[in-house]
Amino acid sequence: MASRTPTPDHGARERLPNLWEVLSRRTLAPVDLFSFYIYMRDVQRSVDYLDFWLDVSQHMSLCRHYVRELRRSVLVSTPDLDKSGSKRSSQILDNIERTSSDQGPSGTQYRDKSADRQTPDQRLSAFLRQDNGTGHSPHNSQGSRHSEGTTPGAEQPPRPSFMTGNSNSPSPNIHSNNSPQNTVARADIRASAEKILYTFLLPGAEREIILPQGILNEITHNIEREGRDDPEVFDAAKDYVFQAMERDAFPGFLRAKALGNIVQPSLMLRLIAGLVSMFGAFWTAFVLLFLNKDRATRCWLILPFTVGIYLLASHQYLLDPLLALAGLSEYTFLSFARIKEPFIRKLLTRRSLICLLSIALIDAALCCLFIFVPGKRL
Repeated sequence: MASRTPTPDHGARERLPNLWEVLSRRTLAPVDLFSFYIYMRDVQRSVDYLDFWLDVSQHMSLCRHYVRELRRSVLVSTPDLDKSGSKRSSQILDNIERTSSDQGPSGTQYRDKSADRQTPDQRLSAFLRQDNGTGHSPHNSQGSRHSEGTTPGAEQPPRPSFMTGNSNSPSPNIHSNNSPQNTVARADIRASAEKILYTFLLPGAEREIILPQGILNEITHNIEREGRDDPEVFDAAKDYVFQAMERDAFPGFLRAKALGNIVQPSLMLRLIAGLVSMFGAFWTAFVLLFLNKDRATRCWLILPFTVGIYLLASHQYLLDPLLALAGLSEYTFLSFARIKEPFIRKLLTRRSLICLLSIALIDAALCCLFIFVPGKRL
């Protein structure tokens, strides 16, 4: 399978993104991974599931980084590539490193159906199972001391784990693209696998997530009894969590961020302020009508009616049309950021124009009703 560098395709995408594109950091604000993290934390109240998925992805990247350093150490320690053994070692590790950017959540969603062969991630897991306990860590190799450098574009480096941070605030390193500063030992991979198990999966864990008992038992057995730490151990759990987020959380995220641009606290504030404004507008309109005030005085009703209708329409559409036309979206309460995803920008612009047209029609109808109806003093 040919290796391809993942590149953001937001410029050519004329549709809403899917969850895999968001988690792969192929989307821009307001449907980027940072926004999805905030949505899972503040709205769904289930950020632990996203953290688990990201930490398993981090574990996979750690394993790939380990294999890449091992390959470098083999090339440096045996520079004479005419030796057949060196060629075989280099070729095996090189084949493991060739990962495709189009893989699904656990690396098996887009496998080649034309041949019955393992995916790159499956080859990686098989290699790590065979390598377990053999002492091939890059720390044991002379070449590993010189192996630090930039991560190739086809592979994102391990992500700083969310597990060490506060779950109430998003990690500032969620978009980090810096390579690890230290080489990766096999003990680091083992520690990473155990930390995921003890943090998310075991009953009574600090941030326990709910998984089918069969999946949980299999992961626990593989790590604690068989001593496995390869990424394939978490495949079933990772796919289950991905499908749960795709089914339960992601549609609401798109509705909130792709079809709207304001968050729940702002929606509630607009609803309350809009109802108060409409009550004041109707009360004032009837007072002016029954005091038989002239039409010029009653024209001031335009102000409270316009404010009330605008706020209620914003709540109904989940959208502030003026902010959307200005290219802004609300991340958290009263915190705004630019809309950078082109398709989302066009979609919100169209919805904003429709919303403003609705506001204008309703406002005009109410104002005409209370301005031009003859008054009668009681």
